[in-house]
Amino acid sequence: MNTSVANTYNRKKLNFTHGSGIYLFSDDNKKYIDLAAGIAVNLLGHSNKKLINALHAQSKKLWHVSNLYKIEEQEQLATKLTNLSFASKVFFCNSGAEAVECSIKAARRYQFLKGKREKKNIITFTGSFHGRTLGTIAASNNANHLEGFGLPLEGFINIERDNIDKLLGALDKSTAAILIEPIQGEGGINVFDTDFLKKVETIARKKDILLILDEVQSGMGRTGKLFAHELFNIKPDIMALAKGLGGGFPVGACLMKDSVANAMNPGTHGSTFGGNPLAMAVGNCVTDIVSDPIFLADVEKKANLFHKNLTEIASEYPSIISKIKGLGLMIGIKCKIENSILSNELYDNGILTVNAGDNVIRILPPLNISIPEINKVSQIIKKSVQNIDKKNAKK
Repeated sequence: MNTSVANTYNRKKLNFTHGSGIYLFSDDNKKYIDLAAGIAVNLLGHSNKKLINALHAQSKKLWHVSNLYKIEEQEQLATKLTNLSFASKVFFCNSGAEAVECSIKAARRYQFLKGKREKKNIITFTGSFHGRTLGTIAASNNANHLEGFGLPLEGFINIERDNIDKLLGALDKSTAAILIEPIQGEGGINVFDTDFLKKVETIARKKDILLILDEVQSGMGRTGKLFAHELFNIKPDIMALAKGLGGGFPVGACLMKDSVANAMNPGTHGSTFGGNPLAMAVGNCVTDIVSDPIFLADVEKKANLFHKNLTEIASEYPSIISKIKGLGLMIGIKCKIENSILSNELYDNGILTVNAGDNVIRILPPLNISIPEINKVSQIIKKSVQNIDKKNAKK
């Protein structure tokens, strides 16, 4: 593809002109069902009227004024997020990687001000994805993402997921925090074991090690709870949010409990565009919608139906699909065949998905997908699996 855009993505030759709800429309007049939602970003679908109205109203007042001044829309969203969570303070930024970077800095700064300057290391887990900055690729420890960028930044110890013995062996006087993506998205929709997470929380509290949760992909209602960690009955000290928080507009947030937030005094961190009035207007609107208990109960109901439908397909075609993974509307189809074979078949049948590690296809629909739409999508997925099964039978 001849373009002036940097060649950092393997893009399809597909150009969308507009969208509505779960649908996207291309410049060659084709209609697609978007089960990727911009990789868990378009939380309320495309061209959502409430989000459009919120953005339009704000655009006529203020776009950007700098964090040198009070931004009322920031105050509003921060209050909502703290009232809905463990946190007492919020730092706003523009992306998930930025939110995780802030989390790492806050954890180290917290330990530094307590006089524990040796506490710099962050424990992370295999299969995690925390972003694309130098700090977050070091945290994720994916060899493909690290190649060619020099020595990884120091201070990260990557260990096996759900292995308490490995965790205990990695802990020492230099451990500042434990960073966990409770449902690993890029890694393959890997759900951490509840007992493991509970033990991690207990150990962290006992040793004054901070627990950081990366809920960039799993947060903001995707699991049927506002935050995925509610399903595990744990509470972090720091949490990174982004993606769905802006419903398609770039927004990131680092939520901190009071003792951590107190370590981040003026000059320790910043973001030129973080928390700008436009982003905050959309973030406020998204939060108002998805934090409604009725909305969340509806997400849970629809997720149960989707899991049921997909599990039935998997049981009928075990040579194609080995199992269905995930929680809520953060779903993984683990394939027996190469995952790209099924995702390409789905694409040919008008469904957009996104591949992940562990030979998984991610299903991340807008949370306001309807029950009839779920049933329609399930039938198309079944048809796609049947097509592959028929092709395999002829070989």
